[in-house]
Amino acid sequence: MKVLFVALGALLAVGAAAPSSARLAAVAPGVTVNGVRVGGLGSESARARVRAKFEQRLTIFDGSEKWTVRPQSLGVRASVDRAVRQALDAAPRSAVTLPVAVSTRNVGVYVEYLKHKYSRPPVDARLVGTNRLSPVIADGVPGRRVAARLMEQRIEKALRSPVYRTIALATKPVSPKVTLQKYGPVIVIGRSSHRLRLFNGRKLVHQFGVATGQSAYPTPLGTFTVVTMQRDPWWIPPPNSAWAQGAKPIPPGPGNPLGTRWMGLSAAAVGIHGTPDAASIGYSASHGCIRMHVSDAEWLFDHVRVGTPVAIVDA
Repeated sequence: MKVLFVALGALLAVGAAAPSSARLAAVAPGVTVNGVRVGGLGSESARARVRAKFEQRLTIFDGSEKWTVRPQSLGVRASVDRAVRQALDAAPRSAVTLPVAVSTRNVGVYVEYLKHKYSRPPVDARLVGTNRLSPVIADGVPGRRVAARLMEQRIEKALRSPVYRTIALATKPVSPKVTLQKYGPVIVIGRSSHRLRLFNGRKLVHQFGVATGQSAYPTPLGTFTVVTMQRDPWWIPPPNSAWAQGAKPIPPGPGNPLGTRWMGLSAAAVGIHGTPDAASIGYSASHGCIRMHVSDAEWLFDHVRVGTPVAIVDA
């Protein structure tokens, strides 16, 4: 009887110890979940490792600038529990897929923000000054735009891969519409020397003698543009001008003080035009306008356009 009790006690002792000695289930060697190695890990450890990798911030770089964004802010959800259960059942060296849902709306909103912040428009070539009677033109500067669709694809791919969380900002260059090689006409007028010079970009095309404003009505200095062009214009008395008080409009014809062509500038009541008073060319004789021989004004009219820059300098 004593032997029976001893044997029974031994069996009970073995039965009580069995649960603590049983090994917990582990993932087979070499198994990965979307590239994350989980082989040999228990379920909780595997789950923690996959979740930690999945929740890593996405790093985006643009040249030397870098910034990060949380996956959760992009509306991403991952079925970590399901993937770990599959990993526990997977054969050695299996690659298990982590189901990831990405909010295309959230990603699209974020890419719109990137477009607003990191795109920049091109800058056209522009007249920035003069060197005496020659134009100084700054060449155009290319811009760039964020390639929205490509950027969305890069973000979504990175969010589905917990391992690769660094991507480059996707951009495309945008060329300026106007470059130095395609700049077009530029007019430079020497107020004191009574010369008008037409350039194509930086290349001198032609120059003419002109009349500029008399001392009481000087031609303004500065950079302007041609804003209106008229063939056979009417002369309309400038408003609020003492010298034109009581004058009547003059229709096109031989006696018209504007000749046959008018190129109005962005300077108020100032323009380039022909004149029947050929003797005034070469002098400061006008009321602020730039007078030309009629034939010269007709030639110039055919070689400029609305928007042509006009620099008037004291040279």
